[in-house]
Amino acid sequence: MYDVIIIGGGPAGLTAAVYALRAGKSVLVIEKQTFGGQITFSPKVENIPGFTEISGNEFAEKLVDQAMAQGAEFEMQEVLAVRKTENGFLVQSDGGDFSGKTVIIATGAKHRTLGLEGEQELIGNGISFCAVCDGAFFKDADVGVVGGGNSALQEALLLSETSKTVHVFQNLDFLTGEAKLIEQIENKGNVTVHYGCTVIGYDGEGTLTGIKVKQPGGEKDYPLSGVFLAVGLEPQNDKFSNVVSLDNRGYAEAIDDVNTKTAGVFVAGDCRSKKIRQVATAASDGAIAALAACAYIDQNK
Repeated sequence: MYDVIIIGGGPAGLTAAVYALRAGKSVLVIEKQTFGGQITFSPKVENIPGFTEISGNEFAEKLVDQAMAQGAEFEMQEVLAVRKTENGFLVQSDGGDFSGKTVIIATGAKHRTLGLEGEQELIGNGISFCAVCDGAFFKDADVGVVGGGNSALQEALLLSETSKTVHVFQNLDFLTGEAKLIEQIENKGNVTVHYGCTVIGYDGEGTLTGIKVKQPGGEKDYPLSGVFLAVGLEPQNDKFSNVVSLDNRGYAEAIDDVNTKTAGVFVAGDCRSKKIRQVATAASDGAIAALAACAYIDQNK
């Protein structure tokens, strides 16, 4: 039986692993897809403390190496369920079952994509989800933002400070963001909002060169160096609803930062309800969750 089983191998989960290991606990990290999480999609990251510049992949590798050096065990499997047992918890995956005294859920939140042909290959090569992370790489360039809510408008405003032009593509006939954000967008001379538009394809092989849009009057190609998708996030928490409470968007509701409705189960990172989703805040969650798990174990010996 492991002391701590961490579901999710992104910055929150890997930070939790390091802190739990340094407290003398045994740790298993289970990740279904890519260790490092969403940050691996960023070719260059400049907002992580301690690094002037680092690629998302390199940063993820450093996190994994650090956790491994401390003694973490890793499994590349998809967790299917978490069940309370007499002595702790049973974590069931598509590759087997694991027992743990505590569980930290750090599954992150997946960015919604458009599901178009060639999209996955262009993520990190012109397609991005984070203007804070990647906007500086498109200085003086023509870029696009897909979406019309608060997130999309915030992305567009940030990009407008450094990019040459910003094209916002909204599928509705109106923007759905806050009035204050809409007013700011309308006052930006280099931001154009295209209403009633649906992105139907990407141009470019290996690197994005533009997008194809179906709009009133017909289809049109827009040459763009970058496109930021802001069509929402998808938490992956439904399978854990028996041990954590979920809000109306599917995010895990935390009590006092990382605790949940089930003693011994903790949440960290982008999978939980929170205002700011950045690497730094995910790492903070991971550290707090790990120390909370260690305290729970020590109190229930």
